[in-house]
Amino acid sequence: MKVGVEPKKIALLGGLLLVAAFLLYRNVFSGNPGSEPRTKPSRVPYAIVPPELIAQPAAVSKTAASGRRGSTQEFRPPYKQKGPIDPSSIDPRLRLDLLVKVQSVEPQGGARNVFQFGPSEIPAIKEPSKIIPKAPDIATENPQHMPPPGPVTPPPPPITLKYYGYIAQRADGRKRAFFLDGDDILVAAEGELLKRRYKVVRIGVNSAIVEDMQFNNTQTIPLQEETAG
Repeated sequence: MKVGVEPKKIALLGGLLLVAAFLLYRNVFSGNPGSEPRTKPSRVPYAIVPPELIAQPAAVSKTAASGRRGSTQEFRPPYKQKGPIDPSSIDPRLRLDLLVKVQSVEPQGGARNVFQFGPSEIPAIKEPSKIIPKAPDIATENPQHMPPPGPVTPPPPPITLKYYGYIAQRADGRKRAFFLDGDDILVAAEGELLKRRYKVVRIGVNSAIVEDMQFNNTQTIPLQEETAG
């Protein structure tokens, strides 16, 4: 019988058991093989907040919630009954005298009676005021203070001379015009006077310019056409 082989077998069997235990722990207890190792989240230290700051938002939220609740719900005053009502203490009679007294009071600020049903009174339409045109004040214009009208100057009388042409002298080249005043034949050069009143200003082929010295009136006299036969 060989005794030295037994310790080796025992050591080999122990090694196999250790390997089997390691594989079992890795496959069953530690998760899937090949997966990344899980990282443990680090703890963030919390800041210490004073109790006054923690209580303030709660009070604000409570006030805001009560404000929202009050805005959505109708205001209802609390009514607490002191005790049960005794029917024997209630007067069932109708006080018509009090109703008449209330109806006799004239309402202030309106003409409609709130105790009577009916259409409301239509207010009277105010007519527009008539516009009266203002007459001009003639009395303020005193004719005595107005300046008198100036004298009306009559227009100057027309010149009745008739122009019949002219002749020019060869020596000095002066023109001498012929005029007819009624039955009188008048001859004058430029710058000369006719009847001490009419001044010959210019002598032309078809007309002559004559100035009335008495009335300071200048007039153009056309050339008279000759009548046949």
